Amino acid sequence: MRKTIYLLSAASLCGCVAAAPAPVESGAGPSGNPLVDPVPISLAMEEIVTAGVRQHLKNPLAAKFGTMLAGERSLNGRHEIVVCGYVDDKGSSGDNEPFIGKIYPDARNSFELIAINDTSVSGTCNMAGLAMPELKPNS
Repeated sequence: MRKTIYLLSAASLCGCVAAAPAPVESGAGPSGNPLVDPVPISLAMEEIVTAGVRQHLKNPLAAKFGTMLAGERSLNGRHEIVVCGYVDDKGSSGDNEPFIGKIYPDARNSFELIAINDTSVSGTCNMAGLAMPELKPNS
């Protein structure tokens, strides 16, 4: 009997916590993922991104970066710059690979690579408000 009461009490407490909606910042959509405000990519920002992405490539010295788009936002109280772009790493596939990363200006411009050469990159960039151009296949 005690176990039953204990389980019911725990379940009811968990239900209360789960039912509380998460706070959503102004400008945020239903997913809590607000769109970014587009910003130009400075030389300093480009250096941060290219150095951060190169760390994850098989052949970083041969990497050539293509189109990059950036936008800034505050998400969960943290300022971030979202960067979407393409990189051609001749050592792996020889094709342009899409990537998405984040720069955190409040944390000494640290860079976090979110995904590279993944099917979700294009959709994630579009959801953030950075529509990447479609690449034409190499002939």
